[in-house]
Amino acid sequence: MTGVKLDHYNLAILRTLQTHPTLPQRELAERIHLSQNACWRRLKQLESAGVIQGTRLVIGREALGIDLVVFTMIRTRSHSADWLTAFREHVLGIDEISDFYRISGDYDYLLKIVTRDIAGFDRVYQRLIDGFEIDTVTSYFAMEALAENRPLSL
Repeated sequence: MTGVKLDHYNLAILRTLQTHPTLPQRELAERIHLSQNACWRRLKQLESAGVIQGTRLVIGREALGIDLVVFTMIRTRSHSADWLTAFREHVLGIDEISDFYRISGDYDYLLKIVTRDIAGFDRVYQRLIDGFEIDTVTSYFAMEALAENRPLSL
């Protein structure tokens, strides 16, 4: 586990910050009925335990014209640690790949690619396969995001 007790105050902090990450600490403390000092101590404990790992800005990709989302599944015959290390480094060097998972089942890896258009996806695909022996690549184009970046259920 984390070494931090997830009591109702800590869970309240986490639930609140998932939906309001820029909330001032004073207002957070008021919402969860703690003093500012106690709230600050709990935040620091949650951060040091790795429960809170920073905040991030969510950009409206559609507003910037970056609205093609592709889920790509990869099957490979190579399963060594060295191959995975090299492949991970290669994939992380492609900025359009926003999420990257090693998975179980018929495929070995799942990638979420976010780009402007089909031509952009093709450039990512060409970079992805360059220099790596990959058995199968299957891609699914998202038609609509029905739910995205939802808060974790605590």
